[in-house]
Amino acid sequence: MSARVEAIGIAAAAGEPLRSIERVEAIAGRGLAGDRYADERGEFSDSTSGACDLTLIAAEALEALGEGGVELSHLESRRNVLVRGLDGNSLVGRRFRIGEVECIGRELSEPCTYLEGLTRSGVLRGLVHRGGLRAGIVVGGMVAVGDEVAELPD
Repeated sequence: MSARVEAIGIAAAAGEPLRSIERVEAIAGRGLAGDRYADERGEFSDSTSGACDLTLIAAEALEALGEGGVELSHLESRRNVLVRGLDGNSLVGRRFRIGEVECIGRELSEPCTYLEGLTRSGVLRGLVHRGGLRAGIVVGGMVAVGDEVAELPD
């Protein structure tokens, strides 16, 4: 796998628009510093129980959505990390790193009616099985635009 971080976004509270940042501290077992899930203020904080320290989405998934007539930016996707060259589905149950941060893929981040309600019609259907990955942070550190994303050996 050869993948790179193209963008990072965080939001301080549920429903608040994500803002773009160049680098962020990833806190093991919590999330990204300043993000709603690290502070347990995300829409699904009660239901994730550590499964959602951070979320990733493939740039290619958003591009394919656009080719289908539904435009959605990285920040609108509400996923923290935009990665090019990532097959996030293959990382469920696997360890990987983003720069110096070690993560484990917990589950697919399937789109939901909440996301479609914040954005536009067609997002839910267009991102089914391509909506990204929820991951736990095992070893914290800094994540930055340009960082490599790589699977770790078992």
